[in-house]
Amino acid sequence: MNILLVEDDDSIAEPLRKGLEREGYTVHRVATGREALATTGAEMVLLDLGLPDIDGLDVCRRIRATSDVPIIVVSARGEEIDRVLGLELGADDYLTKPFSVRELVARIRAILRRTTSEPTGGGAAPTADDPGAQRIGVLEIDRRTHRVRMEEADLDLTPKEFALLALLAEDPGALRTRAEILDQVWDPNWYGPTKTLDVHVASLRKKLGDPSWIETVRGVGFRLRADA
Repeated sequence: MNILLVEDDDSIAEPLRKGLEREGYTVHRVATGREALATTGAEMVLLDLGLPDIDGLDVCRRIRATSDVPIIVVSARGEEIDRVLGLELGADDYLTKPFSVRELVARIRAILRRTTSEPTGGGAAPTADDPGAQRIGVLEIDRRTHRVRMEEADLDLTPKEFALLALLAEDPGALRTRAEILDQVWDPNWYGPTKTLDVHVASLRKKLGDPSWIETVRGVGFRLRADA
């Protein structure tokens, strides 16, 4: 597996690179945001935020605009606002320095299990009874093409937003608990903050154009409106 490590601090990058290579990964390290954006072929991106030329959050946003490659932010910036922004901009996980190579490898493996078990990018895989396209009022979800349309207009969803919507749409009106959503959309061994679920729900509501599409059952979970 090819990992792109975006880290400008040699004292952090080199031990990290060697540790990942001992685990069997191929690591290509760059030190700037521009180099990261110019690099192709990565299957995973480990992204520091404190880069010398472009803020890592902007690098994350620009990578996600053109690619579904998994991104793990690895940063000393551990404030909640930074974690929330990173996840909102498309990062799959956020790991605060200092951390061990063992913990990072566990995060990488968790993301790989999730992505390799969901070839369509999230939600239920199409079956003979479910060829992909599903209509709920003016909302159309096509799992086969990974496409969502609202009143015939395409919605630009991140992979996680699509997976979340597809899961809720499996049974409109039915309550999905927070634990169930994290288990199926993220991973049974999710290590990240549970706040990420709220961030993705808020972003998905905004893109759907009406927050009432996704109803909150306080302290329990969420459900997709069935009476659209």
